[in-house]
Amino acid sequence: MTVMLGHCPQAERSRPLKVALIGECMIEMRGEPGATFSQTFGGDTLNAAVYLARVSQGSAMVVDYITAVGADAFSVAMRQMWRDEGVGDQHVRVIPDALPGLYFIQTDDQGERRFAYWRGEAAARRVFDGPQADALLSALADYDYVYVSGISLAILTPGGRERLMQALSLARAAGTRIVFDNNYRPHLWPDVHAARQAYSDMLRLTDLALITWEDDAALFGYADHTELFRAYKAFGVGEVALKRGAASCLIQCAAGHFEVPAEHVQHIVDTTAAGDSFSAAYLACRLQGGEPALAARWGHRLAAQVVQHPGALIPRAAMPTLSMPALSSVAEA
Repeated sequence: MTVMLGHCPQAERSRPLKVALIGECMIEMRGEPGATFSQTFGGDTLNAAVYLARVSQGSAMVVDYITAVGADAFSVAMRQMWRDEGVGDQHVRVIPDALPGLYFIQTDDQGERRFAYWRGEAAARRVFDGPQADALLSALADYDYVYVSGISLAILTPGGRERLMQALSLARAAGTRIVFDNNYRPHLWPDVHAARQAYSDMLRLTDLALITWEDDAALFGYADHTELFRAYKAFGVGEVALKRGAASCLIQCAAGHFEVPAEHVQHIVDTTAAGDSFSAAYLACRLQGGEPALAARWGHRLAAQVVQHPGALIPRAAMPTLSMPALSSVAEA
């Protein structure tokens, strides 16, 4: 009997499951230029961390966020928000002369969002630079799972990215499992060739890939999902969940291929964090022993709720109920 990606059921574990998510949390502002706006915090892996902590509440799981911030009031407030959400910040690096990145969201009548970013000098860009990063990189091997996104890779300096890849390789050799959400943003890369190389290196370390179809089609030029799944098998990725927006999710794993329909949403308010929330719910379900098809249903359920609210993080009271069938304590992987 095997469980997800080689880990044993929680009942057989002597300590909580430890998950680290790596990336950048930014100051999020919403509104129209020249008008009053609201301010909160967000970022793809931070959104995933918060939703993972929420969905896993009550289970024996530790969710930590790894990044760099400044010593300013915004950085202090965002770290407090993480702690309030059950996301640990013990491995957050403080760079006193830096500030967090910032982004501005506008949405159209269909809920599609437009972003404006100010992040070139953000603290998170330097998180793995210099000897001060050694402890953070070494700490990755202490986690059962490490979650990285394409944006996590893109924002780093080239040297920091190389050091992260080396640390992930060492951690994986020691038993850590790697989760990758592709989130390809062309404007964050010097060119498509650099992005392809970084993604290819990352995929060779990946155990679970949470992939947005449009992003990978743009980056690698895959003609269809069959070509994508063939490529990911060649990379050695054991489990792939292919997100396709309002269309069904396609899954490739050791147990076979699955297709799980999305949930219909009558009125979409804001699609921000739809993919992040899907990934968080999918991972939460798998880490609690759920099978891949059930994990995709959890992902669709949470994402369907998220897009009906403005901003990346919906109110806790709006979180849907996600339940595990009584006989699904162990998942084949």
